[in-house]
Amino acid sequence: MKHLKLIFPIIVMAIIVACGGKTEEKKTETEAKTQTSDSTKIARDSLLSTLNLPEGFEISIYAEVENARSMALSESGTLFVGNRAADKVYAVKDSDGDGTADKKYILADSLNMPNGVAFKDGDLYVAEVNRILKFSDIENNLENPEYEVVYDEYPTDKHHGWKYIAFGPDGKLYVPVGAPCNICNNPDKPIYASITRMNPDGTDMEIYAEGIRNTVGFTWHPETQDLYFTDNGRDMMGDDVPPCELNVATEKGQHFGYPFCHGGDIPDPEFGDLRDCDEFKKPYRKLGPHVAPLGIKFYTADLFPSKYKNQIFIAEHGSWNRSKKIGYRIQMVSNTTDGKPSYDTFIDGWLNDEEQDAWGRPVDVILNAKGEMLISDDLAGLIYKVTYKG
Repeated sequence: MKHLKLIFPIIVMAIIVACGGKTEEKKTETEAKTQTSDSTKIARDSLLSTLNLPEGFEISIYAEVENARSMALSESGTLFVGNRAADKVYAVKDSDGDGTADKKYILADSLNMPNGVAFKDGDLYVAEVNRILKFSDIENNLENPEYEVVYDEYPTDKHHGWKYIAFGPDGKLYVPVGAPCNICNNPDKPIYASITRMNPDGTDMEIYAEGIRNTVGFTWHPETQDLYFTDNGRDMMGDDVPPCELNVATEKGQHFGYPFCHGGDIPDPEFGDLRDCDEFKKPYRKLGPHVAPLGIKFYTADLFPSKYKNQIFIAEHGSWNRSKKIGYRIQMVSNTTDGKPSYDTFIDGWLNDEEQDAWGRPVDVILNAKGEMLISDDLAGLIYKVTYKG
């Protein structure tokens, strides 16, 4: 462990400089697999070797994308990646079919936290803080993309203003609006702390679910079509309170407790006396305190062993409001009807528990056509690929 302590900061700096240290200035196609120095390869291999996966699984680097956040994948395999810090939207492709992205495009820059990306009918949708953009026929226009604004009436608050977006089974675009604070009550502005939805052209925007502090990841059950979403618990209540949440919305109009109640049964010290916790929808599963759960997906493919089929995978970005860090991992929550879902670690190692140093922070998870799992990491500026070799 002493040896790891000495080389850990060097390895982290090497890979971050190599993978995310330079910002592209032009919207031109670039080669992602450029000349890579031996030292960079060694740094990458050293970092990947610290990750712990179940037996039979392998992880590799699929692409380098600065501040890689939410992801969306086209039917032909183009991966679209949003970000929060670099204000750009990217597309990456594996054009030679070797399992690693070799082409990268900057689709837009100078945007306002373009975290969310969604793909539908050949068009790319991008969520800024207060706007939804549409890039029509994007795969035929990767070198010269243009966009139109389909909606621009969301709040401009940057506190929890970055958005995850996705199209639901009903064909509507679902867009969350986070609370503009750690803890606050805004009865005159019901748009805050909600999940909204709209038609692809931006019409008929409505609130679908409320009482949600800040969700940055949701998906739909492969059979019931219920909406499963992560929610980040409030800060400043201590190391272990409250838990973050995995919730399920089964119909429009359900309330999940914020700001009055946390974790289903913990009254807020400031607003808890205004409402009773029993009024609200309880979490499907309480998660770790302050683990910052973000992207979520059901594993619906067949590559992984059968025990993983239709289970729930969550990217935990990792804590900041805690004396000892936790999270920084991929968790698996069981898809069950018995009311007792499990909560187990699938991949960890981005956090050195002993030294409390993190070299990576998982953000989103997505499945490709082969059933492999792609994971974005905004700290290391990487997209990982997880496959099963048996």
